[in-house]
Amino acid sequence: MKILDSIKKKLGPRKKEALEKGKGLIILNEVSEAMQVEKMLKSFGYGVRGVAPPPEIRRGCDLAVEFNLVDQLGVERLLKTSGLNPLDIVALDNLSQKPLDITKEKDFGSYLMVTAANMKITVDKEKGTIVNISGGGCPDVPYLAVSLVGNRITEVKNPGENGYSLCAYMLEKAYQKALSMVKSEQTRECT
Repeated sequence: MKILDSIKKKLGPRKKEALEKGKGLIILNEVSEAMQVEKMLKSFGYGVRGVAPPPEIRRGCDLAVEFNLVDQLGVERLLKTSGLNPLDIVALDNLSQKPLDITKEKDFGSYLMVTAANMKITVDKEKGTIVNISGGGCPDVPYLAVSLVGNRITEVKNPGENGYSLCAYMLEKAYQKALSMVKSEQTRECT
């Protein structure tokens, strides 16, 4: 009986800490490469996200792509066939620090502001309306701001679909975080 319990424990659902292990980072030389790798891997169904790498392994750019280590072989094959050469692929288990989330939230009562790098999106929490887009300096930011401000966050196109710059990429990250927070707030109000 003790043997069966031991096997069940080993094969059963993992604790959150165990799920945190098994992540890796793809370290790239340029931000545009990191954006390209993230988009490509997502298009092939891999669960990846752009993160800021811990300072101890930061080289090249300040953006890395986090992925599940169980997918490493497939990820490496795709990178190779695409001609993308990462500086390194690192297991997070071996690092003293973890990657940093690139978004930060600030609650101003009626308004919620989410930043990603130097891009900011501010949303009226009650109405779900985007009231401000700021930051950047990239040529597509004014167009993105005009297409988003004054519209409900749940009804606009993802800024990553309309932009092409690093600013658009960061605005997309801020938008996704703000969207999930607004939806969460609306769900909470309905219950």
